[in-house]
Amino acid sequence: MRSLTPAGIRPPFAAYAHGVEARVRRLVVTSGQLGIGHDGTIPETAEAQARLCFENIDAILAEAGVAREHILRLNAYVTDRAHMAGYMAARDAYLANRPDKPASTLMIVSGFSRPEFLVEVEAIAAKED
Repeated sequence: MRSLTPAGIRPPFAAYAHGVEARVRRLVVTSGQLGIGHDGTIPETAEAQARLCFENIDAILAEAGVAREHILRLNAYVTDRAHMAGYMAARDAYLANRPDKPASTLMIVSGFSRPEFLVEVEAIAAKED
């Protein structure tokens, strides 16, 4: 994977790349993951929910023999602009050890299936075999 951040455009605002190039044989796409624990608990903060989303994504990727360093793209959704900072803190911690960052989109949406959900994250990962 190679991050694409052309010199002729403004650098990314945070821990993501404007584009990603990958030569792949295996592609893994996750459904949107909500911030809910295995035991059904839902943390109150967006940051804690986002951490759970990323833990779930790691588990899905591991099931396919893929890891977080293979993520090409993250799509994230929060229910209020106030939750952006918490999500971004969790995302930045999740990606902290990656020299190449994935492409990323963050959107504000009106809500999810239950009002206590504040964040949803989905990933696309690819790996050469």
